[in-house]
Amino acid sequence: MIESNVDLQPLNTLAIDACAAHFARVETLEDLREALHFARAGKLPILPLGGGSNIVLTGNFPGLVIHLDMRGLELEEVAGGTRVSAAAGENWHGLVMHTVERGLGGLENLALIPGRIGAAPIQNIGAYGVELRDSFYDLQAVHIPTGELHEFTAVDCQFGYRDSVFKGRARDQYIITRVRLHLSEEWSAHTEYPALKHYLDEHHEGAGPLTPVEIAHAVTAIRNSKLPDPAQIPNAGSFFKNPVVGDEDYHRLKAAFPDLVAFPFEGRWKLAAGWLIDQAGWRGYRRDSVGVHDRQALVLVNPGRGSGAEVTGLAFDIATDIRDKFGVELEPEPRYYP
Repeated sequence: MIESNVDLQPLNTLAIDACAAHFARVETLEDLREALHFARAGKLPILPLGGGSNIVLTGNFPGLVIHLDMRGLELEEVAGGTRVSAAAGENWHGLVMHTVERGLGGLENLALIPGRIGAAPIQNIGAYGVELRDSFYDLQAVHIPTGELHEFTAVDCQFGYRDSVFKGRARDQYIITRVRLHLSEEWSAHTEYPALKHYLDEHHEGAGPLTPVEIAHAVTAIRNSKLPDPAQIPNAGSFFKNPVVGDEDYHRLKAAFPDLVAFPFEGRWKLAAGWLIDQAGWRGYRRDSVGVHDRQALVLVNPGRGSGAEVTGLAFDIATDIRDKFGVELEPEPRYYP
């Protein structure tokens, strides 16, 4: 059923007040195809919406918002491990806990990342030294122009740092409906990330090896300690990607800022965007309805339920300041609509 003039404020974690000209909640593949047919017939732009945790609504959306509410989760024993198949509308953190509580390792470092499973491959979500692509097997997606169902392997997805083919040449061409992951029997814990290592050194008791569920609980505790709950303080999580620079820029910055936080990354250097923003004095900043979280400078908050223009205006000013002070470009993680 297609609805008109639907309020989107409860459906985006920044709690931005905006409306959809048309809205459809889809639970099945047939629902999705019918919604796409409606959009094609009316030549309407489309906004696929899951948990609403990675978007910034800059105004009312003039087309069709498709709220993906497909459900279903299956675990299958296969050679070398367990295959996990999840529908796009399933909650990501729920999937992580479902696997680790069964003793399956691989997703524990990705606990408490907000959003639904269908969005995870688009962003190649990652945290604490692990990315989605490390466990990815394949996915199914509907081709928006034709309604045909296509399969994508890991190679097809062209995963990169917070990147995939769905943010490049396949942008706005597909809606992901199902994701399959492979959790290997040869699991080993990834606890080298400094914040996670520090927490486990302080809290882990006993001489036995760490379990997936223990690591997931540690990651959850760390995230809860520094990231605000969107239900209490509207936000979209980490707002900027960590910039990646070459040796020349890294050594320039390290010489000027000896406390620079950076990590080797694929032959280059990944800078901590939160550190840059904090050093520039933005942490805890407030402007009208929006601001920067006082415990994590990477998180923009919207406690006053301000407009998308207020959020993007603050993001632009922060990025400009970081460019001026450090010569580094910051790229927003969430996508702006329309």
